[in-house]
Amino acid sequence: MQPDMSTSSLSRRPPFCPHAGCEFHLDPTGWKFHRKGFYHRDRPPRRVQRYRCTHCRRYFSSQTFSITYWLRRPELLEPIFKSLVSCSGFRQIARNHEVSHTTIRRLSDRLGRHCLLFHERQRPHVCPTEPLVLDGFRSFEHSQYWPMDLNLVVGGESLFVYGFNDAELRRSGTMRPAQAVKRGVLERKFGRPDPQATRKRVEELLRRVVPPGGTVVLRTDEHQAYPRAIRRLRDRRFLHEQTSSKVARTPGNPLFAVNLSDLLIRHSSANHKRETIAFSKRRQSALYRLAIWSVWRNYVKDRSENRRRGTPAMGLGIAKRALRTRELLEPRLFPGRVRSLRGWLAECYFGRITTRAIETNVTHSKKYAA
Repeated sequence: MQPDMSTSSLSRRPPFCPHAGCEFHLDPTGWKFHRKGFYHRDRPPRRVQRYRCTHCRRYFSSQTFSITYWLRRPELLEPIFKSLVSCSGFRQIARNHEVSHTTIRRLSDRLGRHCLLFHERQRPHVCPTEPLVLDGFRSFEHSQYWPMDLNLVVGGESLFVYGFNDAELRRSGTMRPAQAVKRGVLERKFGRPDPQATRKRVEELLRRVVPPGGTVVLRTDEHQAYPRAIRRLRDRRFLHEQTSSKVARTPGNPLFAVNLSDLLIRHSSANHKRETIAFSKRRQSALYRLAIWSVWRNYVKDRSENRRRGTPAMGLGIAKRALRTRELLEPRLFPGRVRSLRGWLAECYFGRITTRAIETNVTHSKKYAA
C-alpha cells in the first residue's frame, strides 16, 4: 500500500504541482514552489498554507490535496461512505444528516470517483496467479424496462475484486402484452441496446485485468458471450472452465467467489435490493456505488464473517491489515496521475456512461470538485 499523506505533512511540503497542465504534475523531480502565506477557514483545518508553482505560476494550497477540497460539508464524507455500504438509500441517509438527497447523490458520486482511482492505483497490474471467476450481476437502471449486467472479475482464492464494468441489456423474459408494447414504444423513442454489449464489455474487462502475454484460469457460467469475448483476446491465454448456473451455489461451487460477491452486493447496496424503490435511476450512479463497494470489500471487510481471515487485499498480499475508512479517503487522488485511467475507466470516471431513458446526462466536468 502506498503511504498515507496527512494534511499536516502536506502543509510542510506539497508532493507535486496539482495542476494537470504543469510538467511537474506527474514527475515532481526538480520542482520548486513558493509559500504564499495562509488563509483561514471556519472549519478544520482552520489555517491553510498557500503555495505558488514557480513553473506554471498557478496558486494552490495544502487543502488542494484533500478529498474534502471545495466541499461545503466535508464532515459528511466518511459517514456517507459507511452508509452506502450498509444498505441505506440516498433519502434515508439524507434524513439522518438533515440534508437534501441531491447532496448525498453528489457526495456519492465524488466518493465513487475517488474509489475508482484508489482501486486502479492499488490493484496489481501483473497477471493474476490465482484462478479468476467472471459473472454478470443482473440489475436495472431507471426502470425494469432497462436491465443491465454489472460484470465482475473476482479472485477465486483471495476473493479480491479485480475489476468491473457494465453491459446494457434489452428486457427479455415473460412479459404481458401491454409490457411488450411499452418496451417497443421505449425502444423506438430511445433506441435499442447493443445486442453485442455483453461480449464487448467482457472483452474490455478481461483486457484490463489480464495483461498481454498472461495466462490465467478463467471460470464462468455457460453464457454464450464469454467464449466469443475470449476468442478475440489472442494475445492472452485463458484456460476456460464453465459451470452451469443451475449448480447449487455452495462453497464447493467453482463460481463461489463471484456468487459471494453478488450476494454481498445485494446485501450491502440498497439500490440492488429486490422489490425496492431505492434502485439506481442512472447507470453511472450505480457504477460509482459499485466502485465504493469494491474498495470497501477489498480493503475493509474481512473475507469471513465468522473467522478472522483478513481482507481480500491481505489475501492477495497487497495490504498488511484492514484499512479504516479515513485511510481510504486521504489524500485526494488526481485522475491525471493514474496512468491506467483510459478507455472505459476514463468514461466511467468522468460520468460519460449514459442512461437512455434520461435525455440529459450530466457528465463530470467541474473545475474544483474531485
